[in-house]
Amino acid sequence: MSLAPLPAIMIEPIVRAALLEDLGRAGDLTSEATIPADRQARVVLTTRQDGSIAGLDAGLMAFTLFDPRLAVRKQVEDGQRVTRGQTLATIEGAARSLLSAERVALNLTGQLSGVATATRRFVDAVEGTRARIVCTRKTTPGLRALEKFAVRCGGGVNHRFGLDDGILIKDNHIAIAGGVTIAIQSARAHAGHMVRIEVEVDTLGQLHEALAAGADAVLLDNMKPAQLREAVAINAGRAVLEASGGVTLDNVRAIAETGVDLISTGWITHSAPVLDIGLDFVATL
Repeated sequence: MSLAPLPAIMIEPIVRAALLEDLGRAGDLTSEATIPADRQARVVLTTRQDGSIAGLDAGLMAFTLFDPRLAVRKQVEDGQRVTRGQTLATIEGAARSLLSAERVALNLTGQLSGVATATRRFVDAVEGTRARIVCTRKTTPGLRALEKFAVRCGGGVNHRFGLDDGILIKDNHIAIAGGVTIAIQSARAHAGHMVRIEVEVDTLGQLHEALAAGADAVLLDNMKPAQLREAVAINAGRAVLEASGGVTLDNVRAIAETGVDLISTGWITHSAPVLDIGLDFVATL
């Protein structure tokens, strides 16, 4: 799939912070002690597993930000499916620079490709249904933009990015506000005309109340497929329905077949296994 890359201005502060964290106060002592300053080399980024790629631009930026003289040739794009042993990119230049940027490049590309790969597995599992897989705000602090981009690379859809781009009334809001209806009414009075309102419910009674109060979307929390099917019938297309809670690869197909519009899972960002990607030395130049 083809995705517009994230603007460099969004990626660079994250990559720069990661490099500074790794370099510490004195730089790469090992490479400086063992590699001649004038030694040139060629290395390749290679995947050790099948998967979907995300964060390659961020990973490669670690090399060019550390040393702008390095030559980078990208061989796949973010969002592309890859197979074990496939070369993702070739990098040439000062050997010390290649080694100093290696870990940051691998950390970013591996973690984000893991998110994309996990998302793709969920997306593939619901293929042929109306349901779309969406992520949550359960992301690594500081990496939300990159991890949500990785979800898109895996074929998923982003939920709200933060607290400021949509109203999601959850169970604690309802409890403190005094009920579903009053919470929605208060939100409607406060929200701008472009802000949508979603409310979390865990009973069909609350669903009726949310629909009567004019919710734009309803999050059906921890409902079994039988309840979800009933909720879809009650809704009759009035609001966007999102199923959430306890979603796994084993049950996501059954959830999708109930007719809900969205299935949200935090697992794809907070627990996805890292995709194994390595940096392999090819030759000195």
